[in-house]
Amino acid sequence: MMESSADTRSDLLRAATRLILREGAARLTLAAVAAEAGVSKGGLLYHFPTKDALIEGLIEHYAHTFAAQVTALAAGESGPQPLLRAYVRATFAEEGASRELGAAVLGAALLNPGLLPRFREQLQGAVARLEAGAADPARATAVRLAADGLWFTELLGLTDLAPSARGALERCLLELLEAR
Repeated sequence: MMESSADTRSDLLRAATRLILREGAARLTLAAVAAEAGVSKGGLLYHFPTKDALIEGLIEHYAHTFAAQVTALAAGESGPQPLLRAYVRATFAEEGASRELGAAVLGAALLNPGLLPRFREQLQGAVARLEAGAADPARATAVRLAADGLWFTELLGLTDLAPSARGALERCLLELLEAR
């Protein structure tokens, strides 16, 4: 059975992500991504004509996937600030787009910081939605920044919390959202 163009594109994005996570953003080349994905360089160039286009594709894909994960989790939340609670849960999830989004953002920050302004604008809009209606806006911001801090330190390999410690931290942040 022949693979669709969308499937090939997804395979290329996953291959680029694996490379960034395994070898670092500095090792991300179009040739390396093509080899990792098992496609010709021409096949890669069909979907992503430049490395910048590939990085933009990574950020767009994983930002959308992470946002969809947060939305899905929010639907099951019953406590206050369901979107922010879902954001914390998605950030702490072992499975999901959080780590992959981090790899894409890290790749952009290191290889072409000029690609970040559009992501920054999207992020600012998402943050406003996450913290909207908070009874205590400073507390909501503190919870979000704590989740983001864990995300960045784990992405950079600066923190290696045991699963029990991660679970305790997640519960602590969620409890902070419930406190009056």
